[in-house]
Amino acid sequence: MGKKSLSELIQELRKNENIINWHEIEPKEPKTKPMPSSVDERIKAALQKRGIGELYSHQYTAYETLQKGENIVAVTPTASGKTLCYNLPVLQSVAEDNSNRALYIFPTKALAQDQKSELNEIIDEMGIDIKSYTYDGDTSPSIRQVVRKAGHIVITNPDMLHSAILPHHTKWVSLFENLKYVVIDELHTYRGVFGSHVANVIRRLRRICKFYGSNPQFICTSATIANPKELAEQLTGAPMRLIDDNGAPSGRKHFVFYNPPIVNQPLNIRKSATVEVNHLAKEFLKNKIQTIVFARSRVRVEIILSHLQELVKNQISSKAIRGYRGGYLPKQRREIERGLRQGEIIGVVSTNALELGVDIGQLQVCVMTGYPGSVASTWQQAGRAGRRHGEALILMVAASTPIDQYIVQNPEYFFDRSPESARINPENLIILVDHLKCATYELPLKENEEFGPLDVKDILEYLVEERVIHQNGDTFYWANQSFPAGNISLRSASQENVVIIDQSETANVKIIGEMDRFSAMTLLHDEAIYLHEGVQYQVEKLDWDHKKAFVRQVDVEYYTDANLAVQLKVLEIDKTKKREKSSIHYGDVSINILPSIFKKIKLSTFENIGSGPIYLPEEELHTSAAWLELQEVDETLGEKILEQLLFGISNVLQHVVPVHVMCDRNDIHVVAQIKAAHTQKPTIFLYDHYPGGIGLAEDVYNRFDQVKEAAKNLIRKCPCKDGCPSCIGTEIEGISAKQRSIEVLDQF
Repeated sequence: MGKKSLSELIQELRKNENIINWHEIEPKEPKTKPMPSSVDERIKAALQKRGIGELYSHQYTAYETLQKGENIVAVTPTASGKTLCYNLPVLQSVAEDNSNRALYIFPTKALAQDQKSELNEIIDEMGIDIKSYTYDGDTSPSIRQVVRKAGHIVITNPDMLHSAILPHHTKWVSLFENLKYVVIDELHTYRGVFGSHVANVIRRLRRICKFYGSNPQFICTSATIANPKELAEQLTGAPMRLIDDNGAPSGRKHFVFYNPPIVNQPLNIRKSATVEVNHLAKEFLKNKIQTIVFARSRVRVEIILSHLQELVKNQISSKAIRGYRGGYLPKQRREIERGLRQGEIIGVVSTNALELGVDIGQLQVCVMTGYPGSVASTWQQAGRAGRRHGEALILMVAASTPIDQYIVQNPEYFFDRSPESARINPENLIILVDHLKCATYELPLKENEEFGPLDVKDILEYLVEERVIHQNGDTFYWANQSFPAGNISLRSASQENVVIIDQSETANVKIIGEMDRFSAMTLLHDEAIYLHEGVQYQVEKLDWDHKKAFVRQVDVEYYTDANLAVQLKVLEIDKTKKREKSSIHYGDVSINILPSIFKKIKLSTFENIGSGPIYLPEEELHTSAAWLELQEVDETLGEKILEQLLFGISNVLQHVVPVHVMCDRNDIHVVAQIKAAHTQKPTIFLYDHYPGGIGLAEDVYNRFDQVKEAAKNLIRKCPCKDGCPSCIGTEIEGISAKQRSIEVLDQF
């Protein structure tokens, strides 16, 4: 039996009854402009060798706008040549003046490495002595010195800039005195807590540049989000010009929604998405069609990978199908990327680590296990298939969760909708205080000096009282023995992370990871099963006082899930909207969290096979929340049924909200109370799961009607009879639960 082509497999797939939407995207011809005359001849020659004689329209506009001295944010799809938007102006500026410097910031080390190799190839062909180096945790001490003194282009990540470059700026004088460009790639990844931290790191960077007499231009690039210009301006504190006239070509794309068949009619439970993905991907791999499979978690990557290697082991070697995700060593990652580019690797199973712009060449098929969580993310993953000219297939296989079912049954919602906005809150008090400490350590702060839009004098006075800084006249100086940047993680807002220590081999105790405090309560309690690189570890002891979790490798057939007892108190109401039968509020709340028990859940069938208590102290979290309060209650319902309805509605909201405010499912939590402590009224709270809040709850408050419509739509369109795990959770005896849930939602 001969191999089938992609077109033949697409024709076969069209007959599959589980496909509920088939969307075709027409191919696009390139729009180009001649290379600008001001570009150095040596650069032109080097690009010509790589087959680049002209620029795409967006690359041309980017170059010309930067020559005028403006800052830019370039937004075009995956694989449209964004890299040249910054490499061309940077190389040109160094060719014109050898003392010019540029700083490239990438969100991950893998991306930085990838960009460095491409950049160095162009530089070699130019024949100009331009030195570009990566500066990250893997850079050896001997090379670090060279980078500081002689690097024209320094490639780093935000964490390194925050903890290793800015605090030691006196060693980087030649960089900061001559800094012409700052490149921030993959802008859309800087959202939530991480983005709020990075905005403050950029404030510190600009302050140091000013001290050394430079004022760099910013070049940002981003995948599609709704508010790129606003985000870039918030992140850099500088005005931006948006460039989105994409001139890159693209081939024909088939975007297909696949809903697994129902296996349990009354409960509306579908066949597992993972099983269906294995079955679909097998067909493409068997026919040697390069395929990428995206999975939602590290655990899923490992499960799908082992199944696929097993399914096709007689047809292709197991080396031709690989996994790729956070936690793999850099050497392994480079080898996988190279194998994909050269076509030796036919299949790759990845978490969203490959969503970013790492160059892995041209893949023909992309299969997603479940909805990636946001419109922006979905387009990023889809962009991995069919670069430039060939036909490509993107398959999204829905899981049974409410949000997946909502997306596949409302395809127009997905295709007609602009991607989400990315939210940050650099003025989050906890984050701001941290970075003011770092800024004072780096350079004394003047009383009237600006650090973002807020007046920070009160914070500085508080830090003087705490004896962290010292005031002399109108200037504040660092007065502490400690090094502030060392204790601040850019990726969480709560201070101390819990360190995870593997003691499987007693002779060789090693740290394998860390986790923020609030997550550790539910994921690292005693006896929890923690997954790392596809390996299961059991937590032997969580030393809460010293923030250490001791784990040992195990091989078990279950994972654990913890229950939390949550108490909520309203501290302050900032905004209120009165409705006929309800009111919606936004303000500050305090939340007391106490983990109570954990359940053991079987990996293959997801059934509960045991439980145990969790002994941990209560934690308090101050954050911002939006809450919905019923003023009038339908007496005929009875308290118990109303409580069940509120729980059902909050289950739906927990799934719908992350789609509307660009965030992860864990960033915002939903809690229903039949009698809220402050009013005794039925209330649903939606709160930011971070100390101080990061602006998500406020977004829910502002756009509540949109969120409400989506929740009603999800309940209405769920194919179950009257309540199931894909919508309001369960059926409620004696009433038509779906209809009643919609009626209650309508009162808000």
